[in-house]
Amino acid sequence: MNHFPSAVQVDEEAALAARAAWLHFAGGKTQGEVAEILGVQSTKAHRLIARARSEGLIRVFVEGPIAGCIELEERLKAMHGLVHCEVVPNIDEGALPLRTLGMAGARYIRNLIESRRYKSIGFGHGRTLAAAIDLMASVDGKDTTFVSLLGGLTQRFAASPFDVIHKLAERTGAEAYVMPVPFFANTARDRQVLESQYGVSDVIAKAKKADLYIAGIGEVTRASFIASAGMLDEEDVDEVMKTGAAAEILGHFFATDGTYLPNSVTDRALAPRISELKAHNIVALAGGTTKTQALRSILQSGLLYGLITDEATARRLVATKPGQPPGKKNGKTAPG
Repeated sequence: MNHFPSAVQVDEEAALAARAAWLHFAGGKTQGEVAEILGVQSTKAHRLIARARSEGLIRVFVEGPIAGCIELEERLKAMHGLVHCEVVPNIDEGALPLRTLGMAGARYIRNLIESRRYKSIGFGHGRTLAAAIDLMASVDGKDTTFVSLLGGLTQRFAASPFDVIHKLAERTGAEAYVMPVPFFANTARDRQVLESQYGVSDVIAKAKKADLYIAGIGEVTRASFIASAGMLDEEDVDEVMKTGAAAEILGHFFATDGTYLPNSVTDRALAPRISELKAHNIVALAGGTTKTQALRSILQSGLLYGLITDEATARRLVATKPGQPPGKKNGKTAPG
């Protein structure tokens, strides 16, 4: 059951129509190109543009906040070699604008499912992704498979409230595969034992074959998600911080300049290896003042195929020195 009011869904559709209108009328994109950029079917792109043409209020919205957001998207793409980028106007403030990011993520994930472009999608977990699934309306996902990329339990084997796979299954009715193990094992040897268990190895194999990864980004502090949610203890966090890590994505840590920092904590992660991350298209859903430095770090690593963030965060990101030149370090391109 969808627990959110229908007005939220209407606002999301209006925002999508405004974005389609700007791309088509101001950006000069064809309807097919609009569909590709927004991740929707061509017929839906046509309907969105038709709605924007017929509703005068949409024209005002296109010329206002959406136009500024699209300019930020283009700048972030050029600065960091992103293939996909979506910047959304802030509707809430604070260190972590969960409602803004949640609504943007919900719309993006729903569009992915409805477009049927990806047969299998791998998901990380965390507060931001959980907010996106909470805000996503029910949608028929029978043609899509979801698979967890990370262990969903704490070190004490308690269930994480921010593991999104169960919620995705409820919202979509799709096949969804969980990783019923801790995010971080006690030792590297324990990780190997857990990964070899019947069922767990099957989920890992499915994760390797996923067409797209969707992940959150974490800062590396004692107040970060992996610490506060019981995924790591204080000693582990201190060990990672001593390496100079500023950001975490899918169990891997990076310095402020985007340099990858292998360490003994990552060796214990029930998560894809760094080679798997480099081999996949990864879309990050992240933003907020506390995440800006971490997000900047991951952008400079060259791992990201796409980014969904809020306008305030995007403005902070483009105000800094550009990271890598256009064109991803790992050679990722848009799917055919």
